[in-house]
Amino acid sequence: MIKFIPVFFVFYFMISITSVAQSRLITLCDYFATPDNKKIRYMAWLCDKEKRCGTIVLLGGRGEFLEKYSETVTDLIGKGFDVYGFDWRGQGLSTRSLPNRKKGFVADYDNYIKDLDQFVSSIVRPEAVSPIIILAHSMGGHLALRFMHDHPGSVDRAVLVSPMIDIVTSPFPMWLVRSITWFACKTGFGRAYTIGSSDYSFLNEDFDGNRLTSDPERFLVEKKEIKKNLDLDYGGVTYRWLAATFNSIDTLKKKRYAQEIKAPVLIICGGSDTVVSVQAQKNISSIIKNCRFVEIDGSRHEILMENDSIRFIFWREFDGFVNISRT
Repeated sequence: MIKFIPVFFVFYFMISITSVAQSRLITLCDYFATPDNKKIRYMAWLCDKEKRCGTIVLLGGRGEFLEKYSETVTDLIGKGFDVYGFDWRGQGLSTRSLPNRKKGFVADYDNYIKDLDQFVSSIVRPEAVSPIIILAHSMGGHLALRFMHDHPGSVDRAVLVSPMIDIVTSPFPMWLVRSITWFACKTGFGRAYTIGSSDYSFLNEDFDGNRLTSDPERFLVEKKEIKKNLDLDYGGVTYRWLAATFNSIDTLKKKRYAQEIKAPVLIICGGSDTVVSVQAQKNISSIIKNCRFVEIDGSRHEILMENDSIRFIFWREFDGFVNISRT
């Protein structure tokens, strides 16, 4: 049985600013407890349209939090979807993994997948309107594939945005980064920051030269939300997080692993992405049996935070994949 944490449980009404005639949203915000006593924050935005198109499970990337996706949620509600999302353990307002809350840490990606399974099976599915569709970015996209492999039939299809099939370690060669990571974990430095990582704040990130988006206004969304609540802020990753990431990447690359994923998948990548490997996304899309691959020229890593012309292409592909009419 799921143990719920009564930290706060709020219903309230909001007025949407979408092109749909001021659709009302019912927003639920609460926590659920994992078997290892982590508190995971989740939200649900329930569309009150008479005929809903389905249910979206929204999964963010490394270091992200739900507030960052408010525009995306508004877009989805306008299309007639209920939306459910949560903060991964170790980030957002879910339980942070280390005393230094800024350190990105996870012992094993299986922990992420167990949290996702608990969320879908115990919170989403009992109330969901079919079909259930995952919309996932970066690390969330990676975990979506692992989840669909390990729990076939739990969701009906998935849209993966810049999924982290493999990471880019440039200017350092992959073999060197993997070797340093292995050595650091074996010698007791798994909780230490990787080379180049620190307690930096996203508040100090500049738009010029950023690898995430070409849209200056959407680049500021994350900063604005962190200023409202500094507990959302995050720093770099630890060697243990990086080791767990490499281990999970190797799992995805196992022979026939991706072939065993049966649910339809749409992968949309940015042609100018320098955070995750574009080639790895192309490779896995050719292996998954029911997969469509779309590359958007000029887009950086965060397609959902990109400029309007790029987002228009994304939503066109999304609408076609989930079989809804554009309004």
